Amino acid sequence: MMLIIESLKLALTSIKMNKLRSFLTMLGMIIGISSVISIVSIGDTMRGVISKEYESFGKNRISIYIYNSDEGYSDVFSFEEIEKIQEAFPDDINYIGPSTGISGEIINKNQKNKCNINGLSPNYQNIQNFKIIYGRNLSENDINAGKKYVLLQNTSSSKLFGTEDGTGKIITVESNGTIEEYLVVGIYENTQSTFQKLFAGNSDTHTLYAPARAFSSEDSAFFNIDLNINDTTDKELFKSRVASLIGRMKNVEPQHVRVYAASDEMSTIDDMMSKLSLAVGAIAAISLIVGGIGIMNIMLVSVTERTREIGIRKALGARTSDILLQFLIESAIISAAGGIIGTILGAGTILLGGLLINIPVVIKPTVILTAVSFSALVGIFFGLYPAKKAASKDPIAALRYE
Repeated sequence: MMLIIESLKLALTSIKMNKLRSFLTMLGMIIGISSVISIVSIGDTMRGVISKEYESFGKNRISIYIYNSDEGYSDVFSFEEIEKIQEAFPDDINYIGPSTGISGEIINKNQKNKCNINGLSPNYQNIQNFKIIYGRNLSENDINAGKKYVLLQNTSSSKLFGTEDGTGKIITVESNGTIEEYLVVGIYENTQSTFQKLFAGNSDTHTLYAPARAFSSEDSAFFNIDLNINDTTDKELFKSRVASLIGRMKNVEPQHVRVYAASDEMSTIDDMMSKLSLAVGAIAAISLIVGGIGIMNIMLVSVTERTREIGIRKALGARTSDILLQFLIESAIISAAGGIIGTILGAGTILLGGLLINIPVVIKPTVILTAVSFSALVGIFFGLYPAKKAASKDPIAALRYE
């Protein structure tokens, strides 16, 4: 133990005597470690953000459509068929409705503003939880009756009416040559995450929500069905059963009924992000090898400069293992110090970036521990040759060295 403490003191003394050189030697490790931690943390953060976005979209949300790629045709669903699917799975489905909407323009004070009106079906709150700040939500009666009521975003209300509270206002929408009027019954707050805002850009298109039947007749046909299943439902079994049911209902082969769950896409994207983060992190780790070579170079220079010191220590009784340990500890300290500084720099940069764009940052302790440990191991590995060279010097030749 005393030998290690003594070697540690000698190593720290040597580093203090060559502060600038030691720092420049650490620089390779600082850059390498900070790069690895930054890249891996960015990857983990993006995985977390994407996972959260999918959860807000609905982890139990399923989309269904019919497509035969061999014959190149798609089939459609009616309101009646959608209701039959709901009746077949009363304990599994807590929301089902057509994926429908219209695009058009809001006519307001002789100006036209682009808009999208998304259709809602009963129990829509199970997949679309609006934060109503003025007015009310669309009721089940509004949905079933197909009333021309809309929910409007607070930012859109401010732009269109000059006030956030636009409840009771009439919106005139022109779509496909038809002009319809909708009554604003509720104002919802824009709760988009920073991630969504970054990808949404500065779109001037207003998003509204109305009963699907408000702009669809009883004879309307829909290519897609959106549904949400309960947490207790076996997802894979449900997908198989609903495909079989729709196959019999539409007289098509079940394999042509495409049933996609949001969680399936989330797993695929998460796996892809994980592999991409690992690959990029591995590329960044190459810089650690470069840093290690720098440590070896400086340690060889240090061995040459301290030849007489080595000779004196050996003449006073220092063993070969003592000299070896001294130089190994010195290279490990330089490398570990660079690793610690690089960790602080990398983690600090990520935390600051997350704070600026308001995204929760993921920095795993295991990544930090691995990075610092690896940096110390790199120092030991690349310091081994210079240390062995120092330890193997003949004390008489070392004492004669000028």
